[in-house]
Amino acid sequence: MSIGVIVFPGSNCDRDVQWATEGCLGLSTRRVWHEETDLSSFDAIVLPGGFSYGDYLRCGAIARFAPALQSLIDFAARGGRVLGICNGFQVLTELGLLPGALTRNRDLHFICEDTPLKVVSQRSAWMQGYSDGGGTLTLPIAHGEGRYQCSDDTLKQLQDEDAIALSYGNNPNGSVADIAGITNPSGNVLGLMPHPERACDPATGGTDGRRMLEALLG
Repeated sequence: MSIGVIVFPGSNCDRDVQWATEGCLGLSTRRVWHEETDLSSFDAIVLPGGFSYGDYLRCGAIARFAPALQSLIDFAARGGRVLGICNGFQVLTELGLLPGALTRNRDLHFICEDTPLKVVSQRSAWMQGYSDGGGTLTLPIAHGEGRYQCSDDTLKQLQDEDAIALSYGNNPNGSVADIAGITNPSGNVLGLMPHPERACDPATGGTDGRRMLEALLG
C-alpha cells in the first residue's frame, strides 16, 4: 500500500497523518505538494487538517482549485480511497466529492477537545473495524468551522444512502443531525471533522482512530 498526503500552503497535520500511517501502521507514505497532478502511484489519498491557503474566503474554497485536486476527482471516480480530515473534509465538500458545507461553530468559538462519537453506519470499509464495543469511540476535535449543514433533501439522501458514518455524542458545534462524518454513495470517500490520526499512537493517548486508518490497508 502507498498513501499520498496532499499538502497545501497552511496544512499543519500532514506530518501527524504520516506518523499515523507510516510510523504506526507501516504504510509507505509520501507527502504530495498541491501542485502535483500524478496520483497514479497511490492506493489512497489523505487530505489533512490545517488551514489550506490560510482559509481565505472560506475553508477549502481556494484549495478546491489546486491541480492535485483536479486529479483527485478522477482518482475517487476510479474507486480510490480518499480520506478528508477536518480541513480535508471542508475541502471535499467544496470540491463536490461530498455534499453539504462546514460553517462556523454554533457558539463561534474554536473547539479543541476529545469528543465521544457513535458509528452510525458500517456500510463503508472505513467503519467496519468498529463492529464491537457498541460502535462508539472517542477522537480529538480541533476546529472553528466544523458545523456541518445541508438541505433537508440532502440530509434525507444521506440517510437513505446510509452515508452518515459518524455522529457526535454531545454535538459540540451545532452540526445538523449531530453529523461528524459522511461518505459518498460508493463508500470510498470519507470526510470527518474529528482527527483519527491523533488517536493512533498509544504514546499520545487513546488509539480509537487506529481502526479507521487501518481501512487504508484494504
